[in-house]
Amino acid sequence: MKRFQIFVFAILTAVGLTYCGGRSGKGTTGESPEFSATKERQIRSYNLKVQEKEKKHRTPCDAIALKKYILDNYNEGTYLVEFDKTFTYSLPKPAMLDYRYKGNHYVFAVIAKSKPGERFIETKNIVGYESSFINLDSTKLGTAFFYLTLFKCVKDSSFQKLWEAEVPIHGGFNSMTIKRWKKENIRYIDLNYEDGIISGHRDFNFFFINGIEKKPHLMETYEGIAYKRTLADVNEDKYPDYYEYRFVDSTNFVRLIDSIPFYWDTTKHLYVTKVNRRWWRKY
Repeated sequence: MKRFQIFVFAILTAVGLTYCGGRSGKGTTGESPEFSATKERQIRSYNLKVQEKEKKHRTPCDAIALKKYILDNYNEGTYLVEFDKTFTYSLPKPAMLDYRYKGNHYVFAVIAKSKPGERFIETKNIVGYESSFINLDSTKLGTAFFYLTLFKCVKDSSFQKLWEAEVPIHGGFNSMTIKRWKKENIRYIDLNYEDGIISGHRDFNFFFINGIEKKPHLMETYEGIAYKRTLADVNEDKYPDYYEYRFVDSTNFVRLIDSIPFYWDTTKHLYVTKVNRRWWRKY
């Protein structure tokens, strides 16, 4: 009987230790990696060293170099985002694009920063269709703030940050593409985000109105079952405009009823419409 009591006590003790330590993910210091800046940095440093050993061919200002720059120059909980996977078993690629212009090497990158005071984000939780619902309640997995950032690649594969522009969304990142607005012959970056809430997608378009090295102008377009906004040229200036569509959405049908032109007001720095003076948009 005594042996049985000792056996039961040992099992209960082991379960208690597992519950208190293992389930919370805490180590001997009582801090879990998603809240500990020290542990988060140690894990990322180790992963970078492994990647450096496994990468046989390196190029100037590649993804490993950029991750190292972010680790050394940004606050904890800041990461280079990855593109959404094309196929189920394909490896995700870093969300960065090389761009060469007038002999210079530029790098566009999508960087996500964790909200101070919350747990550090994980990039897998902010990419793809499922993560688009994080906008309803993102605090449990941490809140991500996205930034489109332009770096200039200088000698010995180091980076010079020229600007960063915030993307007003917290999850659902899909892809990044360089495009050209043919009407004004202006290049822009299209950041595509999946949005399950509207059953569609959002595109945050950053237009280089005053050249690539100046902070771009943001204009959003989107499309869903009962949501739509398309690129347009309403007042024939260098700033992009859009049509915002109105729908009747009932249980039996979805019907388009109107399209409202919005144009960029250079004095108010807002998108406005002549249809109603009280209607305005930031982007």
